[in-house]
Amino acid sequence: MSAFPQAAFLVSAASPTQFPPDFGAEVAFVGRSNAGKSSAINAITHHKGLARTSKTPGRTQLLNYFHLAPNARLVDLPGYGYADVPAAQRRVWGPLIEALRERQSLAGLFVVVDARRGLKDGDADLIAWARPEQRIHVLLSKADKLTRSEGMAALREAGAVLGPRASVQLFSAFKGTGVREAQAVLEGWIRGAGATPARPAAQ
Repeated sequence: MSAFPQAAFLVSAASPTQFPPDFGAEVAFVGRSNAGKSSAINAITHHKGLARTSKTPGRTQLLNYFHLAPNARLVDLPGYGYADVPAAQRRVWGPLIEALRERQSLAGLFVVVDARRGLKDGDADLIAWARPEQRIHVLLSKADKLTRSEGMAALREAGAVLGPRASVQLFSAFKGTGVREAQAVLEGWIRGAGATPARPAAQ
């Protein structure tokens, strides 16, 4: 049963004027190209195909907004670290990302990192970019590709690098590892910002 039964696509924003009204709570999902960001969104919302997945890096070209619950949104950002994105497109992204950073409704960021590769400079830059009051939660994705001991080592290493600035967990959209934990973080942020996720009725 989905923790976000009302989840649905809202808009693909090509400019800040196309952003939804700046109220309620929104959580951004960011990560390097092909880190598993779209798969993570689909697994956490329990809506297969909500975010379009692709094996081609750089598929997400705009800021894609999704309705999660009343006054609560998720925003899927373009993947970073993909050299073949045209320069013109990168120039469009800059103002979009900066405008997003300044939104009062932006409660925090989920940073999706391939657990096999660990945190890189681009991930650190993104974490530093966030405003101090914006929360950060790191998903070490594709954890099913690691052994248990490798996964725990990746978790310890990321935790040591992040310190108190961000929380971190192992995650696998394929195996379902850490999905409920990530849902709980997302729900907590939404409630903390004054929005209420719609919970499924008890069966």
